[in-house]
Amino acid sequence: MEKGLAGNSVDSYTRDIRDFFEYIAKPALECDHKDIINYFVELQYLGLINTSIARKKVALKQFFTYLQETDNRINVNFDKVPTIKIGQHLPDFLSVEEMLSFLDGLPVTNQLEIRNKVMFEMLYGCGLRISELLGLTTHDLNHEAQVILVRGKGSKQRFVPYLDNLSELIGIYLGSARPAILKFRSSDILFPNYLGKKMSRMGFWKILQQELLKANIKTEITPHTFRHSFATHLLEGGVNLRIVQVLLGHASIDTTQIYTHVDTRHLIETHKIYHPRAK
Repeated sequence: MEKGLAGNSVDSYTRDIRDFFEYIAKPALECDHKDIINYFVELQYLGLINTSIARKKVALKQFFTYLQETDNRINVNFDKVPTIKIGQHLPDFLSVEEMLSFLDGLPVTNQLEIRNKVMFEMLYGCGLRISELLGLTTHDLNHEAQVILVRGKGSKQRFVPYLDNLSELIGIYLGSARPAILKFRSSDILFPNYLGKKMSRMGFWKILQQELLKANIKTEITPHTFRHSFATHLLEGGVNLRIVQVLLGHASIDTTQIYTHVDTRHLIETHKIYHPRAK
């Protein structure tokens, strides 16, 4: 009534708020921004489009703002809830500086943090899909050649190399952190969860959101952002498109070519430098 909303809007917002509390199963004054982030992550995995999720965010923000304005002490800080992008767009990626800043800032003070560091470094360093990363076993690592056997879509396999810095991290992880996480139980899963079992996609999402909060990054970043950044940075560095295609495990080069349209600025600068008429 105060906002003059149409009846359909009121009904939609009411459903959105009820859906959230059915999922979270706790009183409103006990909720915080992490509960809302986890809820949106779940909705994305269920296939809900960003337009609908953005509407749910508006409904929840209005609801919690109303609680605050009526002298209720809430724990939800919507400034810490990432922006939900709407519409079709080219693959999201971070600049080299942004990516390295995030990776270099990851803590490594305990076994789980070391595991997380290796996972993020491998996503970016090898351009893996999240399903490929979580499906890795210890048998898929060739330490001598510094390559990983990756099982991609359609049971296709490929070898992806990794760099010296990742090799050192993997050595530390396998030598001490992973055995401690497993509590010395037998398993060939490369990245087990804290229970010693295969990590789920949702489990990884939660880890990613926690690290983004710690780093005070509000940009929408998904596991695929690391893969997109891997491809974009290689192409910007001059790597042949077909080599990037093989590294990504794309069946068609047409799929890889979407990454060549991401950074127009880089294309313009390269054109000015290398075109014969620019001399």
